[in-house]
Amino acid sequence: MGSGAAADLSQAEAFARIRLLRSPNIGPVSYRQLLARFGTAIAALDALPDLAGRGGKPYRIAAEGRVHDEIAALRKTGARYLFHDSADYPALLRGAEGAPPILTMRGDPALAVRPCLAMVGARNASAAAVRLARDFAHALAAEGYTVVSGLARGIDGAAHEGALAGGGGTIGVIASGIDIAYPPEHAALQERVAQEGLLFAEQPPGTEPLARHFPARNRIIAGLAAGTLVVEAAPRSGSLITARLAGEMGREVMAVPGSPLDPRSHGCNQLIRDGAVLVQSPADVIELLCGFDGVPRSTFREEAPLWDAAEMEEAEPADIAALLTTAPVSVDELIRQSGSGAAAVQLALLELELAGRVVRHAGGRVSLSG
Repeated sequence: MGSGAAADLSQAEAFARIRLLRSPNIGPVSYRQLLARFGTAIAALDALPDLAGRGGKPYRIAAEGRVHDEIAALRKTGARYLFHDSADYPALLRGAEGAPPILTMRGDPALAVRPCLAMVGARNASAAAVRLARDFAHALAAEGYTVVSGLARGIDGAAHEGALAGGGGTIGVIASGIDIAYPPEHAALQERVAQEGLLFAEQPPGTEPLARHFPARNRIIAGLAAGTLVVEAAPRSGSLITARLAGEMGREVMAVPGSPLDPRSHGCNQLIRDGAVLVQSPADVIELLCGFDGVPRSTFREEAPLWDAAEMEEAEPADIAALLTTAPVSVDELIRQSGSGAAAVQLALLELELAGRVVRHAGGRVSLSG
């Protein structure tokens, strides 16, 4: 299967893990909770119909044939699976809330072990910002940093090109399956990143890049890196989502200031006002990252709630349905208001999520599904 998983992971368990993650209403958090509760994906699949049934709806696990087809499609691309407990799985990403339990990858996984900087920004970037992104990435790659970005138009593409020209590493994270290039004009760049750097995708092969996949892609970009640099961004943009996610993960958040006369600078200026660190040169970035010890100088934070697998095994689900609305609320707040333990609340959320009644959001928040 070319799994890249821990050496003791059997083919049957690797297959079961893929099948579990492809089953309805299973996200990264519920996947990990099921593995923690039942020990293996094989056991979790056995328990899933009964557990999901408690949420009030019948449940059908992903078909085996669909998983066989996916594995065959992945083999054709030359990519492989990377499981969350593999030695190759990036350590910083593993520690991030909602990290992907399974990635598909092409390229050199050692690039994710080096110090990583995420660089993001506007798709319709100004010529000056594109050049600055390329120059920053070139300088940082030459100093041994791996530049992480999303292969989008504008700043992302410039960051990858600059890092490759600098003779260093770059990681591309895409919102589609690993066999699909988006945007189409970056097909050659994406192939070059896969050949000379490292390419990651969370979605199965053949998946088109839908709007909902991009925030999920952004959390991987933020999670891989000790810091995220925003070069140019409008106030409501995916780049700012990436920066906020980096802040929630306790990573360094940096922004290049711009003219208040250009709307494309307003997002960066707003980030700086909200606590991101102002940077004006690659040396500024290196100064922040080379001494990064997990305590960033940037100042926006939102800690994710913790849950204990052993406690969850013993817990009865808490009665929290009445506390939920379509407005996101933190799991910590549910624990406080319900008067139940964290494990009981997490188990109740797991059952509701499997039934398709609950949606998880960044920052450890949940809501009823629309």
